[in-house]
Amino acid sequence: MDLRQSLRDFAGRYAAAWCSQDPAAVAGFFAPNGKLRVNSGPAAVGRAAIAQVAQGFMTAFPDMQVLMDDLIIEDDRARFHWTLAGTNTGPGGAGGKVRITGYEQWRIGADSLIAESDGHFDVADYQRQLNRAVDAT
Repeated sequence: MDLRQSLRDFAGRYAAAWCSQDPAAVAGFFAPNGKLRVNSGPAAVGRAAIAQVAQGFMTAFPDMQVLMDDLIIEDDRARFHWTLAGTNTGPGGAGGKVRITGYEQWRIGADSLIAESDGHFDVADYQRQLNRAVDAT
């Protein structure tokens, strides 16, 4: 299997891990001291911190589905494009349905795991979708 296909398979399994409701499964795709940053926020460093980030999304969206839209590979970097769909029925959620797109810019380490991931999505669109449920009540 060539490197491109190997990374595509990796990305498909990564998307499935986000759907699993198992935050440790997501964290397992990262190097032990890997970093995950979402929308220029502070980086979650290490698998335990990354699992906490994943748990936050999984708790807010118990039915969350993450779909791989595309994977663009350039040298030791890959851009994982995704769509997240779910219903905000977790604690404090108002039941709003969300469907957002975004991407993670990955740097893959020598161990073939994610050393760094810099994620991006449109926060204003996300908030607008969440607020529709609040406005409807």
